[in-house]
Amino acid sequence: MDLSNSLFKYKIVVAYDGTDYGGWQVQPNAVSIQSLIEKALNTILRANTHLVGSGRTDAGVHALAQCAHFTTHAPIDIQKTCASLNGILPPDIRILSIEQVPLEFHARYSALSKVYHYRLHLDPTPDPFNRRYAYHVPHRVDIALLKETADLFLGTHDFTSFANEADRGTAAKDAIRTLYRLDVVEEPGGVRLEFEGDGFLYKMVRNIVGTLLDVCAGKIDKEKIPLILQAKDRKQAGRAAPALGLYLVEVKYE
Repeated sequence: MDLSNSLFKYKIVVAYDGTDYGGWQVQPNAVSIQSLIEKALNTILRANTHLVGSGRTDAGVHALAQCAHFTTHAPIDIQKTCASLNGILPPDIRILSIEQVPLEFHARYSALSKVYHYRLHLDPTPDPFNRRYAYHVPHRVDIALLKETADLFLGTHDFTSFANEADRGTAAKDAIRTLYRLDVVEEPGGVRLEFEGDGFLYKMVRNIVGTLLDVCAGKIDKEKIPLILQAKDRKQAGRAAPALGLYLVEVKYE
C-alpha cells in the first residue's frame, strides 16, 4: 500500500510545570514547551514536525491537559512514540496521551470550551511548598464577596477591559466571549477559581482574578464591574494576578 501521499493526524495531551519556561508558544528569546516537544518529535519521527496547540499559555503558567495536534506521512506506533517522547523531554513536561484523530480535527478551532483554574493561597503565612503553584494573597479575602463579584462576570460580554493587547490578534477582531461558569471552590489553605468559557483573550483570566482581588482589597467597588465591562478599557480594570497560580485544566471537544 502506497502511503507516500497519505496524511495522519494525531492529538496529544500534555501536562507541564510552566515555571521555568517562556510559555507554550515558540519564541526567539526563551525556551518554550512547544519547541521542546517539536524537537523531540523531530528526533523520534526523523521528520520536521509542527505542533499546533489549542492556545498559548504564558510564561509561568501551568497545564494539566494542554492539547495539540501534529500530522505525519506515515502511521506511528502510539505507545512507543509516547514513551519515547517522555524519555527525551525534561521531567516537568509529560505527554499524557496520543490518539489518532480525523484530518478535520484542529486542536484550537475544534475546541468547544476551555477550563482554567486559578489557585489562591489565603493563609496568613506563605506556604514554601506552594510558592510556585498558588498566589499568596497579602491581604484578607472575603469569600462571600469574592463569590458575589465572580457572578458578575458570567454570561456573554465584550471582555476588552480584561485583555492585554486588546488592539491585536483575536481580541481586535472579536473580544466577545461567553463565560459559562466562574466557581469559587474552597480548598485547604485557600480557594480555587474555576473558569469555563468558549474562549479566553490574552491574560483575560489573570486580569479577572486581579480585579476580583482588588474588589476584596477595597480598591474597586463590586458594583462597578458591569461599568468596567462596558468601558472596553483595560485601564479601568484591576491588576493582573501572577502567572504562577494559573492552570489550563481541560480543553473540551465533541
